[in-house]
Amino acid sequence: MEISVIIPTLNAEKYIKKQLELLWSQTVKPSEILVVDSSSEDSTVDIARSLGANVYVIPREEFSHGKTRNEAARRAKGEILIFLSQDAVPYNELMIERLIAPLSGRDVVGSYGRHVPRKDSKPTEFVARLINYPDYAMQKDFSLLQSMGAKTFFFSNVCSAVKKDLLFKLGGFPEDVFVAEDFIFAAKALKQGYKVVYVPDAMVIHSHDFGPLEYFKRYYMIGKSLGRYKWVIENDRLGYEGRKILKEQLKFVVREKKFHWIPYVFVENALKYIAFKTGAKFTSTKEDN
Repeated sequence: MEISVIIPTLNAEKYIKKQLELLWSQTVKPSEILVVDSSSEDSTVDIARSLGANVYVIPREEFSHGKTRNEAARRAKGEILIFLSQDAVPYNELMIERLIAPLSGRDVVGSYGRHVPRKDSKPTEFVARLINYPDYAMQKDFSLLQSMGAKTFFFSNVCSAVKKDLLFKLGGFPEDVFVAEDFIFAAKALKQGYKVVYVPDAMVIHSHDFGPLEYFKRYYMIGKSLGRYKWVIENDRLGYEGRKILKEQLKFVVREKKFHWIPYVFVENALKYIAFKTGAKFTSTKEDN
């Protein structure tokens, strides 16, 4: 069984060296590492090539989360495709071994791993990662929609593994969205009877250091993307999940006596909610099964 790792990059020199070194040190080694670079202005391409990655460069304006990953998947020789974001560093040498283990199931289309927040991440980000990526495994299928709502479809290409044949049987990642191509792909897969598995023992070090405006832009784009596939969020418990995260963030900053973070917790969550709802509301719906 051949395994291809696919990493889209843009000015990724901060993490690419450590990321590639740890990937080549895995107990289950990849057959190849494909780096798709969007015309970086730093040393990303040189570092990646020096560490044995197959690199091809695309014009920056041609990048999109779905299309770029689909094109890389077509180039890849592996039956199993592992997608990583450029700032997701394997936690240990067991990441690939554990991530691909559930793919032995015939009806499992893909799996995704756990995000361990960086030690310097802000309290809101730290708590959000712990809630969205818990320490227990989950196998998800469409029957969970009534109990879990839209979170049934949660799936992250920050660290994921997908069967190549099923990826393209299902039409690939959607190319008409700004972000959330992973979420929408998982929704379509589950609707057609497949399963996805969350693997908490397959870990990457990953968290964001966004400011409030960056969060607003990101969640506006998430809203616009999911708004094109409104059937994906019809059973919407995302508001409930947002309130849950807010409460846990407040508990955390109080417990840690970081009281000065309390106003920020409210501001960040309010911006995310407004941005998501605004993006979803003012987007034309795409009818797609």
